[in-house]
Amino acid sequence: MQETGVHNGAFGADKFGLRNLKSLNWNLGAPQLYEHALRAGEAVLSADGALCADTGVFTGRSPKDKFTVRDATTEQSMWWAGNQSITSEQFEILHQDFLKHAEGMTLFAQDLYGGADPSFQIKTRVFTELAWHSLFIRTLLIRPDPAALASFVPELTMIDLPSFRADPKRHGCKSENVVAIDFARKIVLIGGSYYAGEMKKSVFTTLNYLLPAKGVLPMHCSANVDADGDSAIFFGLSGTGKTTLSADPKRTLIGDDEHGWGKDGIFNFEGGCYAKCIKLSKEAEPEIHAASKRFGAVLENVVLNARTREPDFDDGSKTENTRSAYPLEFIPNASRTGRAGQPKNIVMLAADAFGVMPPIAKLTPAQAMYHFLSGYTAKVAGTERGLGNEPQPEFSTCFGSPFLPLDPSVYGNLLRKLIAEHNVDCWLVNTGWTGGKYGTGSRMPIKVTRALLTAALNGSLRDAEFRTDKYFGFAVPVALHGVPNDILDPIKTWADKAEFDKTARSLVGMFQKNFAKFEAQVDADVRAAAPDVKMAAE
Repeated sequence: MQETGVHNGAFGADKFGLRNLKSLNWNLGAPQLYEHALRAGEAVLSADGALCADTGVFTGRSPKDKFTVRDATTEQSMWWAGNQSITSEQFEILHQDFLKHAEGMTLFAQDLYGGADPSFQIKTRVFTELAWHSLFIRTLLIRPDPAALASFVPELTMIDLPSFRADPKRHGCKSENVVAIDFARKIVLIGGSYYAGEMKKSVFTTLNYLLPAKGVLPMHCSANVDADGDSAIFFGLSGTGKTTLSADPKRTLIGDDEHGWGKDGIFNFEGGCYAKCIKLSKEAEPEIHAASKRFGAVLENVVLNARTREPDFDDGSKTENTRSAYPLEFIPNASRTGRAGQPKNIVMLAADAFGVMPPIAKLTPAQAMYHFLSGYTAKVAGTERGLGNEPQPEFSTCFGSPFLPLDPSVYGNLLRKLIAEHNVDCWLVNTGWTGGKYGTGSRMPIKVTRALLTAALNGSLRDAEFRTDKYFGFAVPVALHGVPNDILDPIKTWADKAEFDKTARSLVGMFQKNFAKFEAQVDADVRAAAPDVKMAAE
């Protein structure tokens, strides 16, 4: 087997069982991986030098195809209500079939870290079939100092073979696409999908499994920090503005998607950003736009002009989930350490397509736990196959249900403990609609959201006058300089007040129905923090 690149010769591919490979390329950088990807026809170049790839049928994750080995340990520890299982025997058959499928291939390997805090990071080795996948994961995880590669010994090993086709009868899965995790052996197998995001989320899932026992809360969130060292956490599902709002030119970006929070503060799990770039513009998101239009960025499913090769970020004909992956250092004010002190503020982002939630609300600790466990946003027509004209609520507990191996109460209780220990202010921010639901109203102006966030993060909003929201029970500011008063009270922006009342009460009912599954596991004050249907009906 021909091998190129720097690696630990005493702990090579044979330790994982890979054999009879044509060649193996270790820890290549962006220029070499570009050459391999372009030569193999895996991707094309944009006019600005970004590497552009299509992911085929799968333009996002496929949660129904993700499985975890059920063994003596995970039988008791896993949240099986939110996860699917396969047996150790099925996983081993799948593992051996992966190794057999790889024979004769040219593979790419990256040795990387998941986690910027050395006390909690996991050494991760990723074998990929595609060069552009190798560049993607090299971009998204943390790259070790080159001197460390010669002695690198992985704790977690992942193999990503898009051309592999799983057999549901043989492997215990549901389709030809599969993501399988064995936490005992710390192995991840990904086959059948060309969507690169499955790799990064598998590392995140592993950290979600390991870190709570060490007193660290893993979070699906972005984070930034001000000049005084006061950090802020932004929870939110895809499309709520997590990446956009954390990329604040007046604050240092810690990271845009995955972090841990423990005794020493917060730390990024990653070394790159993975921005949703549908409708990306230089005016609204200058840092992300610039980072996506340069050598070293990886664009997924972005349409290029056939003649000029300029990316058309407004074109969602392939998918609304177009993505840009780029190293964290492409953002001018990004942290070089990926670490910051204890947060002063937590922001929970919801894109409320029903248009009834205020643009910002202050939460008590009990309300914060309620809304963290709820993980609310709303989907709208066009963003996902099968959606009709009406908005659809999405409740993804802890703002990351697909990535939670443990019971949500584990993460919720850790969050509540950390909020109390560090006296953190909590806010709920609606980046969705105002003046009516989706189709009637308009998207919340980003200038309004940024003004309210700035006031929350710098402490000035804390001293504002607040009202108690009739429907949701949380505290809403009555006025803020530079923000129209009516927008702070959503019913005033609706032409049809009766329709607003009906829609708001309907959403309150959706919250109540969704939270019923958590009621037995939370304290009375968290149950009391729920939106009050009786109050809404008065």
